[in-house]
Amino acid sequence: QLQLVESGGGLVQAGGSLRLSCAASGSTFNINAMGWYRQAPGEPRDLVATITRGGSTSYADAVKGRFTISRDNAKNTVYLQMNSLKPEDTAVYYCNAEQWGLRRADYWGQGTQVTVSS
Repeated sequence: QLQLVESGGGLVQAGGSLRLSCAASGSTFNINAMGWYRQAPGEPRDLVATITRGGSTSYADAVKGRFTISRDNAKNTVYLQMNSLKPEDTAVYYCNAEQWGLRRADYWGQGTQVTVSS
């Protein structure tokens, strides 16, 4: 199966930047879209950004213009550059990968905490 490991989270002041990385390992064939989601306490997990294998991106309105998703297919890694961070960006950020084989499957990382102080 596919394993996803996020890194790069931490504590940052409002207005600062962080870069999250998510490395896929294991059975990495047929990875299609990848994305980042986030979940604040007591709230549902929300989509932040997605990127197709070909590089087409989509962003939640709340992060447009501030976050940039990218990927390196050769390294099976997806990144999330987060600039101009706001306290409301505080959440656990999860990496997601869509894999197509005999069936479609979604895989999730363990999550990395991002805390933005005011």
